[in-house]
Amino acid sequence: MTLYEQLRLRASRRSFLGQAACGMGSVALASLLNPKLFAETKSQDSKAQKWPGVVRPLHHPAKVKRVIYLYMAGGASHLETFDYKPKLAEMNGKPMPASITAGQPIAQLQGQKLNCLGPTHPFKKCGKSGQEISTIFPKLAEVADDLCIIRSLKTEAINHDPAHTFMNTGTTISGRPSMGSWLWYGLGSDSDNLPGFVVLTSTGASGQQQPIAQRQWHSGFLPSQFQGVHFRSKGDPVLYVSNPNGVTPERQRDVVTATQDLNKLHNDEVDDPEIATRISQYEMAFRMQTSVPGLMDVKNETKETLDLYGTRGGDGTFAANCLLARRLAERGVRFIQLYHRDWDHHGGVKNGIEVVAREVDQPMTALIRDLKRTGLWDDTLIIWGSEFGRTPMSQGNNGRDHHIKGFSMWMAGGAIKGGLTHGATDDFGYNAVTDVVTVHDMHATMLHLFGIDHERLTIRVQGRDFRLTDVSGKVVREVLA
Repeated sequence: MTLYEQLRLRASRRSFLGQAACGMGSVALASLLNPKLFAETKSQDSKAQKWPGVVRPLHHPAKVKRVIYLYMAGGASHLETFDYKPKLAEMNGKPMPASITAGQPIAQLQGQKLNCLGPTHPFKKCGKSGQEISTIFPKLAEVADDLCIIRSLKTEAINHDPAHTFMNTGTTISGRPSMGSWLWYGLGSDSDNLPGFVVLTSTGASGQQQPIAQRQWHSGFLPSQFQGVHFRSKGDPVLYVSNPNGVTPERQRDVVTATQDLNKLHNDEVDDPEIATRISQYEMAFRMQTSVPGLMDVKNETKETLDLYGTRGGDGTFAANCLLARRLAERGVRFIQLYHRDWDHHGGVKNGIEVVAREVDQPMTALIRDLKRTGLWDDTLIIWGSEFGRTPMSQGNNGRDHHIKGFSMWMAGGAIKGGLTHGATDDFGYNAVTDVVTVHDMHATMLHLFGIDHERLTIRVQGRDFRLTDVSGKVVREVLA
């Protein structure tokens, strides 16, 4: 019995009925409901064509081509970084006014005596713009005029895992697509040999290693080809991609081609979207076998560049990941996300945050300088932030609890208005009170810079149109250049 005959026997009754139902009437109806549907359909061959994105043409002119998201996992304290509060310093050790905290969601401090904890590090006015930045970031202070500091962010989830999920997917419900997956799905990738969404993770010396689940870069109900790919900056960069000893690229090409042909034959019978995804992923994996080694090899980087970042590469540090982020940006990767997992300071925030700030200060400043000199600055968006902030009340041994009502992040790049402080919290750094920015607003602004109207990038699942910004979100135009 031939392979084709075997596959015909394996075709299920359900798949036959599903295909038989697709008559000319349903095709005509589908084309009326979604005119772009068939314009987006391309024939598939064994080598899987590059995904072009569904937003064609763009909803409006794009200002950026890529985003590098510096994600400080664990909850960086805004009160030790970008939001100085003289009143809180004055009230250090005194009871927090009940009028501020009464009825408010508090994580581990619920029911405890709430005393103010003033900023544990001094701030300085930096640059021509006079941006107030903590002294724990001496390098970043040198590029203060490139930063737009947003002091009025708020979120909805007070514990780490759902807060990560909300920041990445716009909902606390697991199983939705991450923002990197939405962008890759919407716009495709500018790279032929690398994924459109790459994730890098690092830990440091403080020991506060906030767990990160892979669902934070999952594709959710989008096809699995849009899931973020976790690269490692130490050792084998992508697990199970390297060839075993004795397998040449030519032999591997033969295996991939044969596998693609078998998958295509099966897909012709059952018309399963995940088989089409599998075809494209086999092809991407093969291309990555040749492209990833060159990406990870930093021998051609100058000593000046390596000194700028403070790494020789391949050491698994945040510095090495920042250097890789620039190299990924050069190669057309759409969404690059760097997690540094040492920011969960329930105790000893003064010393703990000083240690972790030292680990990220030089590399993230180097990234800004490097993007400028390599010509990537104008069309790159950089975002720095956490899943939430920290309380102005003391916890345990001079630490801070989780806080969702007001915290800080910054954006930078050619499309962002540098030297600007946007929004404000109250005198205690508790509530965002001026020009409040929600997570959905941040997502809407990011998509806007890519030429996407956040309300129009949707996908229908189980009878409902879903989008990254759920049912809200507005573009924060005040921060745009």
